[in-house]
Amino acid sequence: MSPSSRTGGELLVECLSNLGVTTSFGVPGESYLAVLDALYDADIKFTLCRHESAAGFAAAAYGKLTGAPGIGFVTRGPGATNASIGVHTAMQDSSPMILFIGQVGVNDKGREAFQEVDYRAFFTPLAKWATEIDNPDRIPEIISRAWHMALSGRPGPVVVALPEDMLTTLTESKPCQPVVIAEAGVDKDGLTQALEMLSAAENPLIIAGGGGWNAAGKKALQRFAESQNIAVSAAFRYHDVIDNHSPIYIGDAGVGMAPHISAAMREADVILALNIRLGEGTTQAWTLLDVPYAKQKIIHVHASDLEIGKIYHPALSLHAGPNQFAMALESSSVSDAKLSERKGFIQKNRDAYIASLRPAAQDSPVDMSAIMAILQDKLDEDAILTNGAGNFALWPNKAFCFGPKQRLLAPQSGAMGYGLPAAIAAGVAHPGRQVVCFAGDGDIQMGIAELGTAIQAGAKLIIIVLNNGSYGTIRMHQERDYPDRISGTNLYNPDFAAVAQAYGMAGFTVAKTEAFEAAFNKAVTAENGGVIELDINVDAITPRTTLTKLRSGG
Repeated sequence: MSPSSRTGGELLVECLSNLGVTTSFGVPGESYLAVLDALYDADIKFTLCRHESAAGFAAAAYGKLTGAPGIGFVTRGPGATNASIGVHTAMQDSSPMILFIGQVGVNDKGREAFQEVDYRAFFTPLAKWATEIDNPDRIPEIISRAWHMALSGRPGPVVVALPEDMLTTLTESKPCQPVVIAEAGVDKDGLTQALEMLSAAENPLIIAGGGGWNAAGKKALQRFAESQNIAVSAAFRYHDVIDNHSPIYIGDAGVGMAPHISAAMREADVILALNIRLGEGTTQAWTLLDVPYAKQKIIHVHASDLEIGKIYHPALSLHAGPNQFAMALESSSVSDAKLSERKGFIQKNRDAYIASLRPAAQDSPVDMSAIMAILQDKLDEDAILTNGAGNFALWPNKAFCFGPKQRLLAPQSGAMGYGLPAAIAAGVAHPGRQVVCFAGDGDIQMGIAELGTAIQAGAKLIIIVLNNGSYGTIRMHQERDYPDRISGTNLYNPDFAAVAQAYGMAGFTVAKTEAFEAAFNKAVTAENGGVIELDINVDAITPRTTLTKLRSGG
């Protein structure tokens, strides 16, 4: 063995170190023991998860939060298929991620070897790129390409399979070097046309979201919109793209859309769709804007040329990164009269947004409307909120006003079980920040064992479990379509506070609204964080309706 020789596993880890990776998430497997051995000597933390789905979710959330690819390691076969939910979530969230999968030996492929899967065939529909490395000499080349793919254009997940024998083969290839990703620039003529269209608009609206934003781009967008009196809405679950306290912010265009948002989209004459896919949640299943030619003039700006014109044919399209475009926006000459008229459009929608933040009191032992008011006042200015999927998510998504430093990690894919692994990723990435996870009773049981991951990783979390004894979203649809015929949606639940305590966290059961604040204060100061279980009446199924109303057709 020459001084420059190293195993494929060692070379892979050296490449990741050179790319700046400090954190990874995974579940161990014999198929990539050589990588685990190399991590022993590296400054890359391996966050040991209890299930591969959590490792996938955590890697996806880490990429969404930090802007750098979240790194996941799982074993072949069942490990890979378990982790696929994280890949799908990262794709729909436009979050950079690289999932490494152990694979059977090179000479065993194609024989249906133990736990063998064709990962290119399996993951190609879910990821930006799926590949395998059969020759350790090509590790630097392929890892560099994977990094580029995860971050370029529309960010997303890349899957790289690692045959077991390749990882133990010696190579003299040198590790890859740091990669600099160029964001697509702005065509000057296109920018001029966009500014002219926005200047001429009576009721312009910006809908912003997607992956790849940085702080400078977000600030530039807000500065421009405020100077031009242009209303801004965040796309589904991208609330933190702009300071929600800004007078031009009118709420999110997403699932459970408030009536004033859909009205604003219909009333707008020009819509700047900035870095968004114009997907199902943002357009109410493509009904708010006519397909393919909307009545509104759409200016579609996206980092990926593949997204422009995919569903809607825009009046103007620009292939540009969100930050480059936002920072290129310039205040243009708009008459004082028009600026004043725009204020009316903004103000009525801003007023409606502020009103929507405080739904009516809930007929429930614990009133979530009151709880959200408490949290709005008590959460740190840089708190990170996470949630999985279910009607409970409407509370952090519809009844919380995000400040400029606060973040939301929530799955566009509607994946249950995301919130807790996402919170762990946030706690690992920013150990000094407050992390609050919202979970439903069904949602958290998709991966409640990850409480052990949180403790082992040193992630101090506050987990709020809304317990209504039901798969609430499905129950809501069931009651609407098949009133009083409950089938398969009731849940038998554990004592969540006791489960938390068994893992070494503080656990609290809140049976009345008045008891929440004291429990929250104790959870904040608990050494290992805490779980707060809330007693929620299943009839209070969403912030704005009840099962009783749904049964009666209301």
